[in-house]
Amino acid sequence: MTLTVLVGTGIKQLMIKSKKVLAVIPARGGSKGLPGKNIRPLLGKPLIVWTIESAKESKFIDQICVSTDSPEIAAVAESAGVKVPFLRPAELAGDKSTSFEAVKHAIDFYRNLGQEFEYIVLLEPTSPIRKKTDIDVMLEKLNNLSPNFDSIVSIGVTNFSTSLLLEIVDKTEMRFNAITQITRRQDDPTHFYPFGVAYISKIKVLLDEKTFYPKRQTYFIIDRSQCYEIDDIYDFICVEQILKLKDASL
Repeated sequence: MTLTVLVGTGIKQLMIKSKKVLAVIPARGGSKGLPGKNIRPLLGKPLIVWTIESAKESKFIDQICVSTDSPEIAAVAESAGVKVPFLRPAELAGDKSTSFEAVKHAIDFYRNLGQEFEYIVLLEPTSPIRKKTDIDVMLEKLNNLSPNFDSIVSIGVTNFSTSLLLEIVDKTEMRFNAITQITRRQDDPTHFYPFGVAYISKIKVLLDEKTFYPKRQTYFIIDRSQCYEIDDIYDFICVEQILKLKDASL
C-alpha cells in the first residue's frame, strides 16, 4: 500500500491493494422534509461534517468529493477540509434526481481530469452515525470477495413488523400487504433495510448496471443504533439523542 497525504485537497491515503477509491458525499440544497438539513447543526457541527470526518478517517479513500448545488454547503465542506471542485448542475439536484446521477457526474468529472478509480463509496450525510472502522471494513470485505461480488451495502434490522404492513385501499378500507400475516411481532422473520452508512461498488459495474444494487452484491450489518436516516425533524432528534449517548469510540 502506497501513502500520499495532501492536506486540504481531499486526497488521502492511497490505496487498497493498488485500487483507488473515490468517495462521493451528495448534499443538495433543496431539502423539503427538513430545509437546510445538510448544514443544520448537530451537536455543534453541521450535519454534513459528520460524514466528511468519517471519510477523512478512512485509510483507503483516496479522493473525497462533496457533490452539491449549494454554495453554502460547499463553503461548509471546504471549511471542514475538503475541496469542492464543482457545483452540481441544477438538473441533477432536483427532487427527482437520483444518487446514481450525482455519482456518475462526479466520476465523469474526475475522468475528464485523467483520474480513474476502481471503487466508488457513496456516503449519505443523512446517516451520520458511523463507527470509525465501518467504511474500511466494508471496503476490505468487498475487495476480498471481489471475484464473486461487485458491491456492498450497509443494512440494519428493521424495528417494525414487516408482516403487519398495511395498505389503505380507499377511504374506508385497508388490507395487509404481507404474503403471510403474523400476529405476534416476535414471530416475524428478520428483515433488513439498507441505510446510508455506506454504499460501495466497483465503478465499472455501477456504470454498467446503473445501480448500487447490482446482480452480485453482498452486505455489511450495522448496529441498531445506526439504523436511522434523517428525512425530517423527528429523525434528526432521534439521531441527536443517540449521538449524545455514544462514547468517544464511535
